[in-house]
Amino acid sequence: MSGTVARRTQADRRARTRGAILASAARGLSTYGYANLVLEQVAREAGYTRGALYHLFAGKEELALAVVEWVGETWDAEVRRPALSEADPLASLLTMARGHTLYCRRDVARVMLTLRVEFAGQDHPVGRAVGETIGRLETECAGLVAAGRRNGSIPPGPPARLTAAAFVGMIEAIAIQVAGQAPHDVELMERAVRGILGVAPVVSPSPATHH
Repeated sequence: MSGTVARRTQADRRARTRGAILASAARGLSTYGYANLVLEQVAREAGYTRGALYHLFAGKEELALAVVEWVGETWDAEVRRPALSEADPLASLLTMARGHTLYCRRDVARVMLTLRVEFAGQDHPVGRAVGETIGRLETECAGLVAAGRRNGSIPPGPPARLTAAAFVGMIEAIAIQVAGQAPHDVELMERAVRGILGVAPVVSPSPATHH
C-alpha cells in the first residue's frame, strides 16, 4: 500500500513539474518565439532546475511539441467543446470566437500564432504540428460554415473553406490585438466574426425619443 502511495505521490509531483514547465515554456514561446527560447530561463521561471526540465524533455524541439499539444488540449476543453455543444452552426462559431477571446486574456495564448509565423515556409516538426492543428480547426469550421449556409443562419458567400481560414486567422489576430481589454474585446470580436460570415450585426435598441 505504501509503495502505491509513493508511486502516486511521485506521479503527482512529476505532473506538477511538467505542467509548470509547459506553462513557462508557453509564455516564453509566446514572447520570444522558438529560436530565442532559452531552456534554462524556462526552467528557472517555472521554479525548477535545467536538469529537471531535461529529465522530462529531451530538448527544445520536444518541449515545444509538448507545448503545442498542451495548448491544443486546453483550448479544446475551454473553447472548442463548449462551442460545438451549441445546436446551431452560427451559434457554434460565435461561441468559439467569444471563447477564444476569453482564452486570449491569459499570457500563453500567442503560442500558436507566434510559431505559425516563425515557421512559415519551413519544414520543421514544430511548424508541422502547429499547421496540422490549425488545419483540423479550419476543416471543422468549414463544416460549420457550410451547415450554417444550408440552414440559412449564414448567408451565401466565398467558399466555406476559404471563409473558415479567414475566420480562424481573424479570431487569432483580433483576440491578441485586443487581449485583456474587457469587455470591448468580446464585442469587437463578435463584430468582426459577423463581418467575415456576412451575418447582420446585433443592433442595440435606440433610446426612446421624446417629443
